[in-house]
Amino acid sequence: MSKTRQKTTALVQMALLAALIAVLSAVPWLGYINLGFINATTVHIPVIIGGILLGPKAGGVLGGFFGLTSLLKNTFQPNLSSFVFSPFYGVGETHGNLWSLVICLVPRILIGVVAGLCYRAIARGGRRKTAAMAVAAVVGSLCNTLLVMGGIYLFFGPAYAAAQGVAYGALFGWIAALVGTVGVPEALVAAVLSTAICRPLLALQGRGGPVQWR
Repeated sequence: MSKTRQKTTALVQMALLAALIAVLSAVPWLGYINLGFINATTVHIPVIIGGILLGPKAGGVLGGFFGLTSLLKNTFQPNLSSFVFSPFYGVGETHGNLWSLVICLVPRILIGVVAGLCYRAIARGGRRKTAAMAVAAVVGSLCNTLLVMGGIYLFFGPAYAAAQGVAYGALFGWIAALVGTVGVPEALVAAVLSTAICRPLLALQGRGGPVQWR
């Protein structure tokens, strides 16, 4: 397969993953699962897949698209914590700001970057590819969860605690529990689905499939 055709195929794959992110974001209770106090997500899975299949650069672009859908979701279909993700939404006297954009975009971009780099490092030499996919998915997913919740605690701690009806002194433990009950299951689901999807696609790549974006 020529390099031009490889790059065209890679662009098509990226477009399909972006379309999947858009569909997951648009369908209620599919990409964003509203738990009232926060959204659990499956939208990060195509980002991880993109990072593994196409490399960290493409993963970062897909992560940015995920962040954009999150911004739109939290602006037009908000929940109690949406002000931490959108500078255009507020609850009472509490409003989002530029840090909302940082929380909304940066961790999502890093999902694909981290997943791509992690997979590349572990699978180097063509070995341990299945394990590399699973580890990349878990690390990419938890990177998002920890950076989002850490950003919330750092930049919106008192306001977020008030919105959730939690004492500020108990917020750190509340966030830790949230990471364990929402973030860890998200990461495990991402590992299972990303591995199941990426294994056959990477096998096709091994027969002259698309090059990674570098």
